[in-house]
Amino acid sequence: MNATAPIEYSGSHATPRRDAEFLFPLPHIPEAVGLVRRRAQTVLTGWNLPAAAIEDAVLVISELVTNAVTHALPPAVLQVSRTVAEGPRALRIEVTDAGPAGSVPRPAGGRYPAEHGRGNAIVTALAARHGTRVYPGGITRWADLPAV
Repeated sequence: MNATAPIEYSGSHATPRRDAEFLFPLPHIPEAVGLVRRRAQTVLTGWNLPAAAIEDAVLVISELVTNAVTHALPPAVLQVSRTVAEGPRALRIEVTDAGPAGSVPRPAGGRYPAEHGRGNAIVTALAARHGTRVYPGGITRWADLPAV
């Protein structure tokens, strides 16, 4: 195996052809999440997507960006693409970062407070498919959502 090739841990390795794209470098600060959420909403609205698709996409973006800003090393970047595949259009949401920043301390009792720890479940519930690509120097977490 080529040492620089991505390693796919879950989901599909194929990436459909893209017909629109939004790329946004992520400031490595907690306030980045709100800024990215607002910018993504504006871009997705400009792509004339249904309101429900925009709402789901913004929530997935928020979860993936929060994970990168909170738990990963900079730099990080968000990429949102409208894809054309053999079927309905989809949104591909990708957040790439430089890998884990280290272990995250857990509160006493070993459980996270109710407002933390649900990001992966949210992405799983909203995405048609999702996964992680690991390669030397970084990780990309991605999700495909319907955009019909």
